[in-house]
Amino acid sequence: MDTPTNASGPDVQLLSLLQRGAITLEGVLPYSSNYSFLGRVQASATECLCVYKPRQGENPLGDFPYGTLCQREVAAFVVSDLLAWHLVPPTILREAEYGIGSVQAFIPHAPAKHYFNLRASALHAGFLRRLALFDYVINNADRKSGHCLEDRQRRLWAIDHGLGFHAAYKLRTVIWEFVGQPIASALRRDLDRCGDILQDASHPATHQLARLITEAEREALRARVQALRTSGLYPAPRRGRRNFPWPLV
Repeated sequence: MDTPTNASGPDVQLLSLLQRGAITLEGVLPYSSNYSFLGRVQASATECLCVYKPRQGENPLGDFPYGTLCQREVAAFVVSDLLAWHLVPPTILREAEYGIGSVQAFIPHAPAKHYFNLRASALHAGFLRRLALFDYVINNADRKSGHCLEDRQRRLWAIDHGLGFHAAYKLRTVIWEFVGQPIASALRRDLDRCGDILQDASHPATHQLARLITEAEREALRARVQALRTSGLYPAPRRGRRNFPWPLV
């Protein structure tokens, strides 16, 4: 096992492996602003590769509280699952060699392929329409082109969500193709269901999010979902602010 295998939802066995398996670190992943490690998770005869981002390897930022980026990675997976869009590889929070951190299933991919040279394919149109909405929902401050990966089955995945869920508007993304277009009815139903669940304090997903992000951030999350439900349109970039990440790839 070296990739998520369930295209319609999170792989329960893979999530269990990430949570319970023994992690052996293979080395540091290059070009990351925070420490990220490639690891191998093993339990009995089952194994997979993973990306481990320890809390203590995070660089301090001026606008995101120190030590919370790994939690935001997991919160992005929770919301992706809650929407039933399954954009984010299975991701959990656990202890490993350098302490608590996010552990995410590694997606084998060709680094030369990313959003800018994948967006023209009709095969990926549905994924990218969901991803544009998802980035608004989680208030993603860093959707670079290179954060879209195509796996060996040509399925796309979205990674690197540590800069999400801020209570203040922070959206910076390379995906603005759909501005002002109507949101498809099926996606609006997903947003409706997600919004209703986020209002339900007894739902397991809301309990999980309460352990990962603050109440102010959860309230802002609910407000962003409601804004999409009300408008029914893809959001536009805001004037007078930087709406793109840097670097773009």
